[in-house]
Amino acid sequence: MSYAVPPTRTAAVVRQLRNEIVTGELRPGTLIKDAELASRLGVSITPVREAIAQLSVEGLIDIAPNRTRHVTRVTQKNALELIDVMSVLACAGFEWGVDNLTETHVALMRQRQKEFVEALRAGNVLAASAAGADFSTIVILASGNRELQSMVDLVVARTMRILAMTAESNLWGTWIEGHEAILTLLEAGDTQGALARYRQIYVDHRNLVERELFEDQ
Repeated sequence: MSYAVPPTRTAAVVRQLRNEIVTGELRPGTLIKDAELASRLGVSITPVREAIAQLSVEGLIDIAPNRTRHVTRVTQKNALELIDVMSVLACAGFEWGVDNLTETHVALMRQRQKEFVEALRAGNVLAASAAGADFSTIVILASGNRELQSMVDLVVARTMRILAMTAESNLWGTWIEGHEAILTLLEAGDTQGALARYRQIYVDHRNLVERELFEDQ
């Protein structure tokens, strides 16, 4: 019988704040106050300060010279550069793995797509993000390159935190439609068509992010 090891208070605060940033509950520019956070989360000041330091390293919280802390503001350059990096890494992994996919792999991708859509309908952004990422992970791991998958995981997580997409965001539609098209192509045995469609997802996603999130910049 296995037991889950409870996180430290600092780890728990990091996870909670990270999730709030991902879901947009803590919006870019929000002032972070140690005492208020400690009171709200029911912990002492120390784990809050340690969590803020960790999230600062991750680029999620900015610490000004006067020591004030704010949730990092999203910039067009920052978001688009992350999408570009994610595209290069993920598309390489998809290309290397797509020809190794079996019927079992494709069936699992179909299941992840279902979970992805259902989580969005339920408003669960974190579950949707995990299921959507797993869709690509299945293909990338089929390439046998686990180091690449580790790098993709880091960039995907960073991108999701920066974009902080809500369940109602129009950006999800690009992935839902793209995944469905890829599955249809894979089920028809057209791996090269599936690869081309996967690449197109990133082109469309980047254009939407630039147009809808940064139209005033």
